[in-house]
Amino acid sequence: MKITFNSPLILAFSFVCVIVLIFTYYLGMFEPYFVTSGRWGGGFAAYFTLFSHVVGHANLDHLIGNLSFILLIGPIVEKHYGSKLLLIMILTTALATSVFNLLFFNSGLLGASGIVFMLIILTSMINIKHKEIPLTFILVVIIFIGKEILNSFSSDQVAQFAHIIGGIVGGIFGFLLAKSDKATPTSQDKKDSLTGLYE
Repeated sequence: MKITFNSPLILAFSFVCVIVLIFTYYLGMFEPYFVTSGRWGGGFAAYFTLFSHVVGHANLDHLIGNLSFILLIGPIVEKHYGSKLLLIMILTTALATSVFNLLFFNSGLLGASGIVFMLIILTSMINIKHKEIPLTFILVVIIFIGKEILNSFSSDQVAQFAHIIGGIVGGIFGFLLAKSDKATPTSQDKKDSLTGLYE
């Protein structure tokens, strides 16, 4: 038996999150570079945090809560769509949540919760084929996104809407990639296609 580096992007993302937490939370360094504010200040930090806020976390519990989902379902998504496409999805989700926060809220935003919801939606949409919508996708939307909409009326509105945006971005990518059939084929898909040649 040997340990394999099975999901390079998800593992790299997770390692970066851990390193950032060590510097920002435990050493008190570079925190302004990993949290967005509700006001646009311009300069390098403002542009950098549009994307970097997803690897910043408030504390260890916040990090563990997100990584437990990311490490569980992230490799499934990366295997299906490929590292490059997943990276584009992560950056798109980060930018979308940052812009939404700047437009509608005036508080700080950090954490990978939006990425978690994007991965949850994408995982439930992997088997979309021939214009069919899996029941699992519908249930995920009702349970997770519906819950976040209800929770958005609480005092923690920013975080809840970040979750919703992550889910929306995941849903858009899932439908577009299913329609265009650009997702990376799995080994089973390749076997099925080869079997079809001999039938």
